[in-house]
Amino acid sequence: MPFSLETLILIAICAPLICACLLPLFQGQPNIRESVTLITGLIVSAVAFTLFAPVVAGERPEVHLLSVAPGLSLSFKLEPLGMLFALVASILWLANSVYSIGYMRAHHEPRQTTFYVSFALAFSATMGVAFAENLFTLFLCYEALTLSTFPLVTHNRDAAAMRSGRLYLLLLLGTSMGFFLPAIIATWLIGGTLSFIEGGILAGIADPLLIAGLLALYVFGIGKAALMPVHFWLPAAMVAPTPVSAFLHAVAVVKAGVFAIVKVVVYVFGLETLAGTGANEWLIFVACLSLLLASSIALMQQNLKARLAYSTISQLAYVVIGAALATSASVVGSGLQIAMHAAGKITLFFCAGAIQIAAHKTEIGDMIGLGRKMPITMCAFFIGSLSIIGLPPTGGMWSKWTLMLSAMDAGYLIVAGVLMISSLLSVAYLIPIVARAFFLPLPQAEAGVAVKIEEAPLPCLIALCFTAALTIVLFFQAGRLEMLLEQIFAAA
Repeated sequence: MPFSLETLILIAICAPLICACLLPLFQGQPNIRESVTLITGLIVSAVAFTLFAPVVAGERPEVHLLSVAPGLSLSFKLEPLGMLFALVASILWLANSVYSIGYMRAHHEPRQTTFYVSFALAFSATMGVAFAENLFTLFLCYEALTLSTFPLVTHNRDAAAMRSGRLYLLLLLGTSMGFFLPAIIATWLIGGTLSFIEGGILAGIADPLLIAGLLALYVFGIGKAALMPVHFWLPAAMVAPTPVSAFLHAVAVVKAGVFAIVKVVVYVFGLETLAGTGANEWLIFVACLSLLLASSIALMQQNLKARLAYSTISQLAYVVIGAALATSASVVGSGLQIAMHAAGKITLFFCAGAIQIAAHKTEIGDMIGLGRKMPITMCAFFIGSLSIIGLPPTGGMWSKWTLMLSAMDAGYLIVAGVLMISSLLSVAYLIPIVARAFFLPLPQAEAGVAVKIEEAPLPCLIALCFTAALTIVLFFQAGRLEMLLEQIFAAA
């Protein structure tokens, strides 16, 4: 191996930063600018794939960059959960970059260089979140991700975008400063360290009230997880261009949120401490409620991106439920759900953007017969829907199956029932879109006008076909991801 594992970690974090610095130099040369973005994506993806095998083999390299104060350091460490997040984010960021080329050019979007710079900065922060060795590093990278995605949310710079941007900052910075940061300080005072520890920093603490209170601070302080009622920022952010929506929902922001919650549960509280004190019971209830409410609201949305946004809130609750159940099997299910939902949901958002570009439609009621005009896009939408629902041959089946079995094994039959109801609601708000597109005729076809196939630009089609295919690949490769996640508990 030409580079050490420690060096590869730094490359994954720093390559997007270098990309962000280079992009303004090519503001008047879009082909070069976008080539730099794609090359960076390829480098980071290659690094992630290279790191996969050593992590499965049990290696845990660390990089200590800076010591701010005794016990406070900017440090990174490779562990299984972070490896999974980094792998998913790097693959999908590359796909999103390809998609962005077609979308941004087709829409003749302004400020494209700023757009790509913000994307690169956000991707670097995402890699920092994935590889964070301690709570201090996680918090810094978490906040960097919020600040770097703000220009993406407000890209259009109209009144609606600026209003959504203010809500985005208010909720995400407000929750992190008001709840997340105090939880970190309390953990340091109680546990004496901020470094993630196998078994949990707070292992052995038996006070249920203390554990439940800290858990509440963490869960609602990590607002990017969009657990109700800290979810309003996510539907509001849909005013941004579709590549931004895909990035928020699948690649980085919300995935960073649920990833952070799972990591806190495993390495701060510890599964035995959380389940042993019963402090997880309230979170199971809240996550189940969020799951059902968000699915029900999604069913009532007529705007496609709004429906997908509430679907995301519902699907994120699956991850939180897995963490709250506090068993090794449920944590594995949460990790699988992070990966499977990412591939399925980015496919659906790519399709939504393609429909907007080619057919200029955003409302579900206007998409009757669209499968005849955009067959590739709607086939990809169908595949992405199957993954979100949890049906074969897509990877979403395995994450839902694992979570349901873990709930039953833990004695939470009601939770298993809630997961089944949510899947049925997913069928109700996704499959009718596909059925209308393929089984109802276009209005102009009924009038005798010939239907001409008009798909989105080629880069958009390449990206959405790739991610749709990825959901199927994950159906057959889920065992490898499960093997990776099981390494979390190998030492135990």
